Amino acid sequence: MNPAIPNQTAFTNSESDGTRRGFLGVATAAGVAYLGALSYPVYRYLASPVEQSQGAATVTTVSLPEAQKLPPGSALMFRFGAKPALLIHHLDGTWTALGAVCTHLGCTVQYQADRNRIYCACHDGVYDPKTGGNVSGPPPRPLPRYRVQIGEAAVVVSLA
Repeated sequence: MNPAIPNQTAFTNSESDGTRRGFLGVATAAGVAYLGALSYPVYRYLASPVEQSQGAATVTTVSLPEAQKLPPGSALMFRFGAKPALLIHHLDGTWTALGAVCTHLGCTVQYQADRNRIYCACHDGVYDPKTGGNVSGPPPRPLPRYRVQIGEAAVVVSLA
């Protein structure tokens, strides 16, 4: 200690090392937590297609008992495996089941009965409600079609 400098605190090597070790411990823990926080979304992104393909591969048929009460000119959203789908009861009495994921960027589409179209609000994509064909906008492909069977107890939707 220098007697010429007042209020000078003397640190020994052990006190200085403890402060450095404490700081390094906290910095390491914060770095590990930060790395974990960044890694989890990447993991979910990479694992998601595998989970979806496993879910879609096991489901080949969906029974919809509530669809029996669906009035003409309306639609019902349901899950076909891991993805949303759309069952449409047309005014002429026919039924159509289509995938409800836009082929452009994967947004969920909606049935607009008043305009007789399937619409993707993300980028103004329009699909034909009978065929699932892309009518206008950026969608590059039609919506996937499913087979519809009208039973006594339920409407059954299956892979085409």
